[in-house]
Amino acid sequence: MNVELSIVIPIYNEQDNLDTLFQRLEQVLKPLQFTYELVCVNDGSKDQSLAALIAYHQRNPAIKVVNLSRNFGKEIALTAGIDYATGAAVIPIDADLQDPPELIGILVEKWREGYDVVYATRRSRQGETWLKKFTANAFYQTIDSMSPVYIPPNTGDFRLLDRRVVEALKQMPERNRFMKGMFAWVGYRQIAIPFDRDPRLMGQTTWNYWKLWNFALDGITSFSTLPLKVWTYLGLFISVLALLYAGFLILRTLIFGVDLPGYASLMVTTLFFGGIQLITLGVIGEYLGRVYEEVKARPLYFVRDAYGFESKP
Repeated sequence: MNVELSIVIPIYNEQDNLDTLFQRLEQVLKPLQFTYELVCVNDGSKDQSLAALIAYHQRNPAIKVVNLSRNFGKEIALTAGIDYATGAAVIPIDADLQDPPELIGILVEKWREGYDVVYATRRSRQGETWLKKFTANAFYQTIDSMSPVYIPPNTGDFRLLDRRVVEALKQMPERNRFMKGMFAWVGYRQIAIPFDRDPRLMGQTTWNYWKLWNFALDGITSFSTLPLKVWTYLGLFISVLALLYAGFLILRTLIFGVDLPGYASLMVTTLFFGGIQLITLGVIGEYLGRVYEEVKARPLYFVRDAYGFESKP
């Protein structure tokens, strides 16, 4: 039987949310009268999420389970779910129910109108601190100004992808995956749907500010080389200043003679240029580390068990 709609759900320690998640999804999907599958990717959960998913699969074969060999992170888990999804359209959604399943009907409606990607843009972010909102806005503004590809702000992974978009994504094997940027990079006909994001249903998010910082670095380095280019212009600017200052010193010496150099100014200049050099090396190191990950060409993930699939994709 051909599947028309695949819902991809990355799961990490979400046992408390699964009952409500599947209930709401079933209420939304039944009226659509689509053949569907729920592709749940267990990303190395430490709680009873896997056991609960297997039990759900035994009661409802439309719920399928991909059990990764360990925790690979959300971006890789999402990639695995997209790889295993067989639907004519694929919708990634988080298990914490911050992205309302009730919006799926609108996504499908826009897809029927001919759009290849229908992405849900957050109009408001309930249950988040002002610092989280501020840093999120700062990130989107930064990457928008640096990336040659327009990445919609305040937009997560919750969206509908036509099969042609899914096949395009499968041709992008990079190891450092910033899925929001990849969704935008493939192009095709896209449209935004605004919505109000709900607070997390139950449990605690595993995202902290250190993980968010690294996530932001992955996004910027994956879709912009500006951090590398900027040091060329900064070096040129500093060189011009140094040349002008050298000319000033020569002129002053010719007019007023030689005076004793200042220790404080020498130390400040040395520390300043030392700091610039370390920052430059750090930026280069970020890109070099990602190149190193790519050239090793390791598989993106390993699957320990899969339930409900006729064959491996």
